[in-house]
Amino acid sequence: MTDRFELPTEGRPVDAIFAELDAYRSDDMAVSGGRAWTYVYDAGPEVAALQKRAVAAFMSKNGLDPTAFPSLGRLENEVIGASLSHLNAPASGVGTFTSGGTESCMLAVLTARERAKAERGITAPEMLLPESAHAAFHKGAKYFGIKPILVKLDPETFEVDLDDLRSKITDNTVLLVGSAPGYAHGVVDPIEALGAIGLEHDIPVHVDGCIGAWLLPLLEALGEPVPAFDFRVPGVTSISMDLHKYAFAPKGSSVLLMRDAAYRRHQLFACSHWSGYGVVNTTMQSTKSGGPLAGAWAVMQHLGRDGYLALAKKMSVATRELLEGIEAIDDLRVLGTPVMGLIAIASDTVDVFALSDALERKGWRILPQLSFGESPKNLHLMVEPGNAPHAQAFLADLREATAHVRANPPKPLPAMLDQVASMLTPEMVRAKYTELLGMLGGGSEKSDGLPEERAELNAVIDKLAPETREALLIEFMNHFYVASAQQRKPVE
Repeated sequence: MTDRFELPTEGRPVDAIFAELDAYRSDDMAVSGGRAWTYVYDAGPEVAALQKRAVAAFMSKNGLDPTAFPSLGRLENEVIGASLSHLNAPASGVGTFTSGGTESCMLAVLTARERAKAERGITAPEMLLPESAHAAFHKGAKYFGIKPILVKLDPETFEVDLDDLRSKITDNTVLLVGSAPGYAHGVVDPIEALGAIGLEHDIPVHVDGCIGAWLLPLLEALGEPVPAFDFRVPGVTSISMDLHKYAFAPKGSSVLLMRDAAYRRHQLFACSHWSGYGVVNTTMQSTKSGGPLAGAWAVMQHLGRDGYLALAKKMSVATRELLEGIEAIDDLRVLGTPVMGLIAIASDTVDVFALSDALERKGWRILPQLSFGESPKNLHLMVEPGNAPHAQAFLADLREATAHVRANPPKPLPAMLDQVASMLTPEMVRAKYTELLGMLGGGSEKSDGLPEERAELNAVIDKLAPETREALLIEFMNHFYVASAQQRKPVE
């Protein structure tokens, strides 16, 4: 006998199914209420209802073939047109609607590789990634056989170090990447300088604006200082921009924008080497629901520029409150100079992982970030309309939690754990994952097997080499997804 989850023999009543679905999501992070500072982009119940209605109306339409569903072709052209205008693209600008920022970034990587192969004959491609570049570019490097070359950050500003970047350009460099802004610190790289370097060496420059490219022009319109980053910058070849972030579209909505169709041609895939129909794809997906596209179009039409400006103003005010409030706490400091509500909080005197646990106990959801390169361990805040009204309440709890951790610092790691962390290798993680998780405080307390208090676990992981961290993450996910009936929460 197997413990694997199986289909019921007889179909179940609809009410019972939804009761069980409600039970399943009872432990999920709340997506409204303003207590989360990560993952959530909440423009209010009216926008949420609009998303669902538009997605439902188009969810069964297939984006594989816009000639069969011309409505999807029209919707995509209109969403792309609005996005190109938003980022000041030339008349030659083109774009593609994708499933998310990772797909947008990976397609940018693929396009650069294919262009370099076709036009320069490069067969051992490399791309230059700042230490702050999103993991999606590393994923693209792995999937598409490109060597990622890491570029240092300025330790004060957390912008890419241009001297280090210049020194690492070779004849095999096919892409330069900058962020506007980088997720970790909310800092915009010097895109104008990157564009000039790209033109000098005939290397495409991709701007990762997944999290900020929609919001930054709105902040600029409100009179806030925003560094140049869009298609007005000579040398910028492509920009990725997620609409399911600060454009408040449904999850699964992103765009990859390019300066012209000649460059985009390298992104497209076609196949006639099989016995079926002729296949041509703009994205990595073939079949794809029209729901997210329709939802994105609907929200953009509903909010309009004035609606987006009002939301941007709300977030801007909260961001200033948070930055001023954090800097007023002696033990804390903000890394870099964020241009929008992406804030990394570090400390030399209190343990930020213990501070994260203390804030979690007060009902706030915070994202701890591990140290890497020039960036120390820190806590990450992401401001969005749902949590913006709660800035002062959060600051009050942050002050109290900081004082508590200062007065009650966590104990040093046990010598055994410290020793294990210094010795762990990827091979050891793969061979002894279950034992390691138990040693690190994991178990069966929660469905994910992780402890409620995670400061010690994060402290251990922070000591690991990046390659060992990655092996640990892979083993965690490989063990998490099991088709077990024991995971069910039956509803009577």
